[in-house]
Amino acid sequence: MKAIVWSKDMCPFCDKAKSLLKLKGIEFEERNISKDWTKEQLLEAVPTARTVPQIFLGEEYVGGFTELKQRLQ
Repeated sequence: MKAIVWSKDMCPFCDKAKSLLKLKGIEFEERNISKDWTKEQLLEAVPTARTVPQIFLGEEYVGGFTELKQRLQ
């Protein structure tokens, strides 16, 4: 299973989410809206997104860091 993490620079919860995925041995692709991706692309993937991170595990939308942490416990 591979994860996708929509993130931006200077985002502590994005960093926590990426650290947790690394800890659990889950590969992820980071989609940083400060660099290579746009907010518009994020909103195409998650129309209700108001914050980052926005996380997918495989094809399934999980939510933010808190939801990811609950899911992986």
